[in-house]
Amino acid sequence: MLSALMISFGVIFVAELGDKSQLMAMTYAIRYRWWVVLLGITIATTAVHLVSVVVGHYLGLSIPSDLITIVGGLAMLVFGLWTVRGDELDDNESSRAARTGASVMFAVMSSFFLAELGDKTMLATITLSTDHNWVGVWIGSTVGMVAADALAIIVGAALGRKLPERAISLGAAVLFFGFAIWLLTEGILAAASTTIAVSAISAAVVITVIGIGVIIATRRSRAARAATAEPVVAEAPSGSNGDHA
Repeated sequence: MLSALMISFGVIFVAELGDKSQLMAMTYAIRYRWWVVLLGITIATTAVHLVSVVVGHYLGLSIPSDLITIVGGLAMLVFGLWTVRGDELDDNESSRAARTGASVMFAVMSSFFLAELGDKTMLATITLSTDHNWVGVWIGSTVGMVAADALAIIVGAALGRKLPERAISLGAAVLFFGFAIWLLTEGILAAASTTIAVSAISAAVVITVIGIGVIIATRRSRAARAATAEPVVAEAPSGSNGDHA
C-alpha cells in the first residue's frame, strides 16, 4: 500500500504541474479565501479519484499485467504530449472561476469535479489502480493533486499572478516521457512476444505522430487567436501632420 501511495503521489503531482486545474485553482485563490478553495478542491478530488480507482481496480482484474504495463506506458506518452500541448481555461471554465456569491464552495467543487472528469490525472489514476493497491492509489493521487494545486493557491493568494506554467509543463513532460519509456520497456520484456513488442512500438509511434500534429495545430490556432485579438492602430490620413488649426 505504501508503495502504491508513493508512486501515485509522484505521478499525479507531476501530472498536475501546469495543468488546467492549477490555472483554475490560482484563479479562484485570487478572488476567494485560500482555505475555501483548498477545501473545495480536496472534496472534488477525493470523489473523482475514488471513482477512478474503483474503475481501474476492477478493470485490472481481468487484464494481463504485461499488457497493463504497456498500456500504462502508452498512457504516460499521451500525458507527456498533452502536457507539451498545454492547457488553457476556456470561456465556460473562466466564468466558473470568476463567479461570486454565497456558493463559492459549491462553485469550486462543481467546477473541479467537472474539469477532472476525463482529464489526464483521472486517466493516470485509473491506470495506476489497475496494477497497484487501490486504497494507496486513492490516497496518494488525492494528496498529490491537492498538493500541486496548493502551490497554485499559494501563488494566487500571495502574488496574484500565474506560475511560469510553460517551463513547469515542459519539465513535467520530460518526466512523463521517461515514465513512458520505462513502462513500455518493462512491459515488452515481460511479455517476451514479438507481436506485442511490434504492436506496442507501433502504437507509440502513431500516438507520437498524432500528438505532434495536435500540438502544432493547437499552437497555430492560439497564434491566430492572439493575432486576431491584437488592437488595430488607425493610421493618420496621408499628408496630415496632426496639428490643429
